[in-house]
Amino acid sequence: MRIRVARPDDAPAVVALRATVHPYLVRGVESTRKMIADPPPTPGWTALVAEADDRVVGWVSAEPNGRTSTANFGDINLLHVHPEHRRRGIGNALLAAATDHLRPLGVRRVRAMAQPDALPFARQHGFEPSRGMRYSALDLDPVPSFPDPPPGVRLRPVAELDPHVLYAADVVSALDEPGDVPVDAISYQIWQNDVWDNLGLDRTASTAAEVDGEVAAFSLVKRDGDRMWSDYTGSVPAYRGRGLARLAKTAALHRAAAAGVRVAYTSNDEANAPMLAINARLGYRPVAAEWSCLADLTGP
Repeated sequence: MRIRVARPDDAPAVVALRATVHPYLVRGVESTRKMIADPPPTPGWTALVAEADDRVVGWVSAEPNGRTSTANFGDINLLHVHPEHRRRGIGNALLAAATDHLRPLGVRRVRAMAQPDALPFARQHGFEPSRGMRYSALDLDPVPSFPDPPPGVRLRPVAELDPHVLYAADVVSALDEPGDVPVDAISYQIWQNDVWDNLGLDRTASTAAEVDGEVAAFSLVKRDGDRMWSDYTGSVPAYRGRGLARLAKTAALHRAAAAGVRVAYTSNDEANAPMLAINARLGYRPVAAEWSCLADLTGP
């Protein structure tokens, strides 16, 4: 077994591994290849794989968090090992490599996600569960009906929008999102990489609800074949309480389904009661749970 930096040609194996461990996540081969070949603009981002018998059997990425004003905070993302290769020290090695990467960058508090059966591993390494995350799925066959917007509201695919306008709505809608740290420092460059230029973003299915020409709510779709991920559904605070987020998400689901998507996935913090209520009303069913876990990093 060896740990090494991920290469673009690892993308098919990385996606296959993720589908085995996290079947409710959606990210295609080409978008994964692009992420590795052209890393996110967050300084210090890295991706590592574990290789055994010339086969990719583990993955982790790590980065200082460039989306929050909280100082010295970092993320260890999607650490996972193929079930057939567990209990051989691979997870330990990946975690050690990720934390060794982050320490010299000044990260002193780190977050990682863990499935329930991985919580003992997390605690063993000093991570304590912080927040619950619910993953849900919605079958899109038959195609959901297209909603009629109320007077004064216009539904538009985000392909028709100036991305700077969508960015501004995204930023302000996320300020009070429940989480371990506030999402209050995302730059346009990072947002553009994560959202607008993401190869999986379906700009035709992704939908904005406009009121008097201003984006009031929106729902973003990232797609891989006949599967989609509701990347983020948000509502600008001044327009909340009018059902516009549910309207935009319903329209996005309709457009995605009409284009061949058969199942939609999403995730929500368990404290995000408004979005959980919207998803329940739309018919989403829980399919998995994870925990965000926090630890302090010590050393140089």
